[in-house]
Amino acid sequence: MSLNKESPIAIVGAGVFGLSSAIHLAKAGYKNITVFDQQPYHETQYDFDRGCDAASADCNKIIRAAYGHEVWYQDLTLEAIKEWESWNESLSDNSSSGLQLLPPGMKKGERIYVNCGNYHFGDGENQNHNDNHNHSGQHGLNEFEKLSVENLAKAGLGHTQYIFSDDAKEAERARADGLGYAVDPFNLGALKDGKYRGYLDTIGGFVYADKACRYALHLAQTLGVRFVLDRQAGRFDRFVEKDGIVTGIQMADRTTHPAALTIVACGGWTPGLILPEMDGLCETTAGSVVTIQIPESSPLRQRLSPDNFPVFNWNVHAGENGNLYGFPLTDNGVLKIGYRGTKYTNPQRFEDRSSSSPSKVRSVPITKWTSPSITGLPEKSTNVIQGFLDTYLPELRDAGISTGSPNFHTRLCWYTDSFDNHWVIYHVPGKSGVIVATGGSGHAFKFLPLLGRFVVERATGAGESELLKLFRWRHLKEGEEAHNKLMKGFDDVNALQKVKLIGGGVKGRL
Repeated sequence: MSLNKESPIAIVGAGVFGLSSAIHLAKAGYKNITVFDQQPYHETQYDFDRGCDAASADCNKIIRAAYGHEVWYQDLTLEAIKEWESWNESLSDNSSSGLQLLPPGMKKGERIYVNCGNYHFGDGENQNHNDNHNHSGQHGLNEFEKLSVENLAKAGLGHTQYIFSDDAKEAERARADGLGYAVDPFNLGALKDGKYRGYLDTIGGFVYADKACRYALHLAQTLGVRFVLDRQAGRFDRFVEKDGIVTGIQMADRTTHPAALTIVACGGWTPGLILPEMDGLCETTAGSVVTIQIPESSPLRQRLSPDNFPVFNWNVHAGENGNLYGFPLTDNGVLKIGYRGTKYTNPQRFEDRSSSSPSKVRSVPITKWTSPSITGLPEKSTNVIQGFLDTYLPELRDAGISTGSPNFHTRLCWYTDSFDNHWVIYHVPGKSGVIVATGGSGHAFKFLPLLGRFVVERATGAGESELLKLFRWRHLKEGEEAHNKLMKGFDDVNALQKVKLIGGGVKGRL
């Protein structure tokens, strides 16, 4: 089936890749777009606590322009921030378009994007010992942070970076600029030698992820996109093929839908649907997340609010003893901490379609919504997160909040990692009529307003930008070192079957 503006387009997945694809295809003039998802997001509103288990269904995600040597993502972030700001503007009280774009459950004046900045800091000795990157020692920054500051300065944004460990005048400059709350948010001076540490990148902050997805879904609907959000009618079962070309999709309820183009954007579920083609290119891995409900009566509600506290990144690129991040409180008083220093897999055996092929082992998502037997977090994650909280937010412990407290909740968040940390937006080899949009590798959400642009570029074949070339179908070359080592199967020491879960466990094998 050839693609024209009236051709049926099926998008499987209503997370960030799927939503953004729908918006940009509709803006490009395509009029017959349907998004399918097994999650009834129109009812659950992308709330994990209401049964949503995709990575996109979350309370918040980081917006940062600091990208080390990867200037292309830095520049794309700056462009995305302008779009996030325009979404805020459309919801503002004085917006002429606010009423038209006001999604269900949202009110005028709400913010999707909050520019509270990103505070980076580390343990010094611990970070230097574990970080695989070279350290210059200059300003106490690791190589990633140093390059981030330098490249933002080259972009004319040096004034947005405050390196507190370099000069006491930086703290004075930050306070003069109204950023005193982010000079020493963890009281590190009091903890150690009275000197300030870390640096503040005032570009970015965070977005309320659930609000962002709800806004994007509503925007897509106003552009004429149809949605099938249902446990059966929206659940992908298989491709419909004719003469070697995919001509549509069949759903779990056995209904079929014709499609001149099918876009698979199922996040952590994608590698298990596009197989064996995605083997070695992408794999589903889990990060660890805790959410802590702060009592309304607690003074922490004020101290950790977005107006008084920044997003923070601790021991970036420090391996299993770092790569922890966190946020100010949400509107309803939830503190979220995430840890990606150790990534976990859930290897399962797949019988390949060809009886002559041996079965293969692939990681698939598992959450409390898909398997009630899994509770808690791996011991390593629990220890790192609790150790961080005990050291840097002792107020929580003093308030009786710690692992095991009724207001301390945990979850595994399933991402799709590519071996090189770049996304995959490309035609699936051997499946004519199918494009995959995945491989977010833990950093795609911030680009929600822009991701679909690359999908449109790929779908129309109108040319390939330099950035789009990064997202081609690819294979790890001989001698090339992978950023993420994939497909370890049951040999993975971080497979959930091999780790101890704290706060619960797995009954039997997964």
